[in-house]
Amino acid sequence: MKIAEHTGAFAGDKDAAASIRDEYIKPTLENGKDILLDFEGVDLATQSFIHALIAAVVREKSENLDHISFKNCNENVQSLIEIVVEYAQDEFE
Repeated sequence: MKIAEHTGAFAGDKDAAASIRDEYIKPTLENGKDILLDFEGVDLATQSFIHALIAAVVREKSENLDHISFKNCNENVQSLIEIVVEYAQDEFE
Protein backbone atom coordinates (compact mmCIF):
# COMPACT_ATOMS: atom_id res chain seq x y z
CA MET A 1 0.00 0.00 0.00
CA LYS A 2 1.70 3.17 -1.20
CA ILE A 3 0.48 5.95 1.06
CA ALA A 4 1.66 8.78 -1.22
CA GLU A 5 -0.69 7.59 -3.96
CA HIS A 6 -3.54 8.60 -1.66
CA THR A 7 -2.01 11.63 0.05
CA GLY A 8 0.79 13.12 -2.00
CA ALA A 9 3.88 14.37 -0.16
CA PHE A 10 1.86 15.67 2.80
CA ALA A 11 -0.12 13.05 4.70
CA GLY A 12 -2.39 15.28 6.72
CA ASP A 13 -5.95 14.41 5.76
CA LYS A 14 -7.35 12.17 8.48
CA ASP A 15 -10.33 11.31 6.26
CA ALA A 16 -7.90 9.90 3.68
CA ALA A 17 -6.21 7.94 6.47
CA ALA A 18 -9.54 6.54 7.65
CA SER A 19 -10.35 5.54 4.09
CA ILE A 20 -7.01 3.70 3.72
CA ARG A 21 -7.61 2.02 7.08
CA ASP A 22 -11.15 0.91 6.26
CA GLU A 23 -10.61 -0.04 2.61
CA TYR A 24 -7.16 -1.65 2.80
CA ILE A 25 -5.71 -2.20 6.27
CA LYS A 26 -8.71 -3.68 8.09
CA PRO A 27 -9.82 -6.05 5.30
CA THR A 28 -6.26 -7.30 4.81
CA LEU A 29 -5.82 -8.00 8.52
CA GLU A 30 -9.28 -9.58 8.79
CA ASN A 31 -8.27 -11.98 6.01
CA GLY A 32 -5.25 -13.03 8.06
CA LYS A 33 -2.73 -11.37 5.76
CA ASP A 34 0.12 -8.98 6.43
CA ILE A 35 0.11 -5.43 5.04
CA LEU A 36 3.03 -3.20 4.09
CA LEU A 37 2.51 0.55 4.42
CA ASP A 38 5.02 2.24 2.13
CA PHE A 39 5.64 5.91 2.90
CA GLU A 40 7.93 6.55 -0.08
CA GLY A 41 7.21 10.05 -1.35
CA VAL A 42 5.62 11.19 1.92
CA ASP A 43 7.75 14.06 3.21
CA LEU A 44 5.55 15.08 6.12
CA ALA A 45 2.68 13.54 8.06
CA THR A 46 0.53 14.73 10.92
CA GLN A 47 -0.09 12.83 14.12
CA SER A 48 -3.82 12.90 13.41
CA PHE A 49 -3.22 11.20 10.05
CA ILE A 50 -1.12 8.41 11.61
CA HIS A 51 -3.64 8.08 14.44
CA ALA A 52 -6.56 7.69 12.01
CA LEU A 53 -4.49 5.26 9.94
CA ILE A 54 -3.44 2.74 12.60
CA ALA A 55 -4.61 3.49 16.16
CA ALA A 56 -7.98 1.76 15.85
CA VAL A 57 -6.53 -1.44 14.39
CA VAL A 58 -3.87 -1.55 17.11
CA ARG A 59 -6.54 -0.97 19.79
CA GLU A 60 -8.82 -3.66 18.34
CA LYS A 61 -6.16 -6.35 18.67
CA SER A 62 -2.61 -5.55 19.72
CA GLU A 63 -1.37 -8.51 17.66
CA ASN A 64 -2.52 -6.67 14.52
CA LEU A 65 0.68 -4.68 14.86
CA ASP A 66 2.65 -7.88 14.16
CA HIS A 67 1.04 -7.95 10.73
CA ILE A 68 1.67 -4.32 9.74
CA SER A 69 5.03 -3.33 8.28
CA PHE A 70 6.22 0.18 7.59
CA LYS A 71 8.64 1.04 4.78
CA ASN A 72 10.45 4.17 3.60
CA CYS A 73 9.53 6.25 6.66
CA ASN A 74 11.53 9.41 7.19
CA GLU A 75 12.34 10.51 10.76
CA ASN A 76 9.14 12.54 11.09
CA VAL A 77 6.88 9.70 9.99
CA GLN A 78 8.77 7.08 12.01
CA SER A 79 8.52 9.20 15.15
CA LEU A 80 4.78 9.71 14.72
CA ILE A 81 4.19 6.00 14.16
CA GLU A 82 6.08 5.17 17.35
CA ILE A 83 4.10 7.74 19.36
CA VAL A 84 0.73 6.54 18.07
CA VAL A 85 1.56 2.86 18.53
CA GLU A 86 2.78 3.52 22.08
CA TYR A 87 -0.36 5.29 23.26
CA ALA A 88 -2.67 2.93 21.35
CA GLN A 89 -1.06 0.00 23.15
CA ASP A 90 -1.16 1.79 26.51
CA GLU A 91 -4.94 1.60 26.37
CA PHE A 92 -4.65 -2.19 26.83
CA GLU A 93 -3.00 -1.80 30.22
